[in-house]
Amino acid sequence: MRLAGAIAAALLAAGAVGATEIPQAERRSGYSFMKPDTRAMQDEDTANPGMLWVLDGETLWKRKSGAAEKACADCHGDISTSMKGIAARYPAFDNATGRPVDLEQRINSCRANHQQATPLPFESRELLALTAFVARQSQGSPIETGADPQLAPFIAKGRELYLQRQGQLNLGCANCHDDNWDKRLAGSAITQGHPTGYPLYRLEWQSLGSLQRRLRACITGIRAQAYDYGAPELVELELYLMSRARGMPMEAPAVRP
Repeated sequence: MRLAGAIAAALLAAGAVGATEIPQAERRSGYSFMKPDTRAMQDEDTANPGMLWVLDGETLWKRKSGAAEKACADCHGDISTSMKGIAARYPAFDNATGRPVDLEQRINSCRANHQQATPLPFESRELLALTAFVARQSQGSPIETGADPQLAPFIAKGRELYLQRQGQLNLGCANCHDDNWDKRLAGSAITQGHPTGYPLYRLEWQSLGSLQRRLRACITGIRAQAYDYGAPELVELELYLMSRARGMPMEAPAVRP
């Protein structure tokens, strides 16, 4: 209740009206808004808590699973070459379903179809670990999401949701991340909302988490009904946010307050 009130008061004080898109030249990663000690934690692998999930992911990558008794490595080989730049292209269009899927969904699709294994639950340690290990291979790669023309209608839907005011506070994503970035909310910097480092370790969570977890938390914060994990609306919003960050380097696993 207090957080929701703080959000409303801060944005009203800042004069949140219509959203104004951030010019490409002014777009910044959330890393640039962090304090030096948090940046140092992200930069040093031995201090970055997210690397614990990456190490778990390396083990899972090599482990045979499911009725097919296959490991990810059996199909994809050396991850440093086979997965380099892959996370920078997701969410991507999936021909089988005719719509975009995010990286977590792609991993689960591979488990079901190629390993004949049970899909991993969203936000489970195992799924986050595999996603972090794959995403780590794209560190420093420029985000390319959205280049596929088949994604255009889904990007448009994601943008519509990004701009849409909702919940009891009648706010949209853009009211914070386009209109009021570089201001402060409850002592924390309001960033531009570019998802360059997911899955990332949040000090608030004391855990690694996905972009969908963060989106659901924001939606709950404006007193709206959060979409279920894996819902088309969340994937479309992910897709728009990643396409909005095109050209920015990947940082996963990032660290944030």
